[in-house]
This record gives sequence, structure tokens and C-alpha cells, in this order.
Amino acid sequence: MRNQQEGDVVGELDRLGPRLREARRAREWTLDDLSRAAGISPSTLSRLESGKRQASLELLLPVTRALGIRIDDLLVEPARDPRVRRPARRAEGMTIAPLTVEQSPVQAFKIVYEPRSEAPEPRVHDGWEWLYVLSGRLRLRLGDEELDLGRGEAAQFDTREPHAMWAPGPRRAEVLSIFNAEGERLHTRTSDG
Repeated sequence: MRNQQEGDVVGELDRLGPRLREARRAREWTLDDLSRAAGISPSTLSRLESGKRQASLELLLPVTRALGIRIDDLLVEPARDPRVRRPARRAEGMTIAPLTVEQSPVQAFKIVYEPRSEAPEPRVHDGWEWLYVLSGRLRLRLGDEELDLGRGEAAQFDTREPHAMWAPGPRRAEVLSIFNAEGERLHTRTSDG
């Protein structure tokens, strides 16, 4: 009895022939066209496409080179689970829920700011931040300027400028926040450090 992994590999190899046929037809080539370009007989190519001939590197390398594709293009990765499974964390009166996988070049978070009467210490870090207020009011201190943002408002800023954000109350503020790769380190140091 075949284990699951062996079954997956065999299933991929079964689908290789039809994918090869699709690549050939996408270029509007006949079997004869591909045969001339790859140096493999049309009957061998036909058997390869129909699954009657097992694929080998000896056959696939000249065929994929002639088609201008990689062997990897014929093998489709199994669908990965698209769900983000990173836990929310609490820090300094905020609940930060990651919305992207950790390796993503752009990081997105849903941040809930609990109401507070005083501004937190301004922070600086490399990168850019884009934010969108989902609910409540968010106060943004950016350098010497202070802005109130309400539901449906957005802001974009260079995070190397000292900045602080908080919900001035009486309700919490829910914000969608996006950082580029350099700004991924969420508020990691104070402006004087």
C-alpha cells in the first residue's frame, strides 16, 4: 500500500504529460515542431504527453529547453494553507494581530489601541507605515504635529520620524497597519535611542 507522499508524487507525474501538452499548444507548436526543436521523435513526445511514457530527465531537459520553460513549471506545488496562523500579542496597551505570514516582505497588522489619557513615548524605526482607522479615533503624533484620525481616515509616513499613536478615549481605536520590509520591526526603539 502506497503512503500519502508517494501517492502525491505519482499524482504529480501523472499530470506532467498534460501540462507538457498545454505548454506546447500555448506556443501553437505541433508535435513535429517540438520534435525538431528538442531532437526527440514525435511518437516519444506523444507517449510522454499521454502518460504512456514515463518522464525522465533525459527527455524533459531538451523538451523544456526547446519550449523555453523550466522543469519546475511542469510541476505544480501543492496548494499551501493560505491562513495566517500567528497569534495576537499584547504590548503597551495594544493588541496586535498579524495579518500576514512572518516571511512576507510587507507586514500587515490589525492593532487595537486601548483608550489612554497620555501619549506614549515617540518611537522611530526604519521604513514606512500606512494605517487605516477601522473604528474609533486615533491620535497620531508625527514630529511636532498632532493629528486626530477618525473612522475611514488613512495616513502614510516615514517611520524614521519620531511618532506615537494612541486612542485618546473614551473608546478604543481599531487600526489596519501596514509596514514595508524595513518598517517591519514595530516601534522597536525610542527616538533618543
